[in-house]
Amino acid sequence: MQSTANPLTSKPKPCASWDDAALVQALRGGSEPAFAEIYRRYGFGLIEQAYRKVGSREAAEEIVQDLFAALWHKRDGIDIQKLPEYLGTAVKYRVINLIKTKLTHAGYLAYCRTHAHHADHRTEQELAAADLAGALRLGLAHLPAPTRKIFQLSRLEHQTVPEIAGRLKLSPKAVEYHITRALKQLRVSLKDFLVVLTVLMFC
Repeated sequence: MQSTANPLTSKPKPCASWDDAALVQALRGGSEPAFAEIYRRYGFGLIEQAYRKVGSREAAEEIVQDLFAALWHKRDGIDIQKLPEYLGTAVKYRVINLIKTKLTHAGYLAYCRTHAHHADHRTEQELAAADLAGALRLGLAHLPAPTRKIFQLSRLEHQTVPEIAGRLKLSPKAVEYHITRALKQLRVSLKDFLVVLTVLMFC
């Protein structure tokens, strides 16, 4: 009768033959060979992904090194369903964070510091929408109160110029002035966000 190998005593397969799920499971258990195999399998591609966006080989390598350092230190609690997507998304947001640090718009940088997200499980569209909503709220907060009120009535509550004029007892020309003023200021305040959004959508 043919004997069946005991899985507890059988010699383990080399990490190179394991699938991603097995590597992640071994990584969570503290396996250095599994960690090394993940880097061997995906590290170069991740560096190339970062390099295409930052234009610096050194910066791209630092981004990926930082990612893998974080991966190792957080290995006990990681929840990775699809390893390539997880790593690719993590690199993408490290690239975006690097770009954000180079932006000079103080308001958007303040928003980034207080609304940093770690949501790899969400879709890119959801993340972009959340960032846009936050940047828009920040831009609106810097508008003069009357201008902000009229803009919200026009763009968020979809009221017409005559309706707003009647509600606030203003002339239609005054309402149009405030709407134009709000749009001009928001174009400036959202300029830096649009740079990051472009990177987000095309990484």
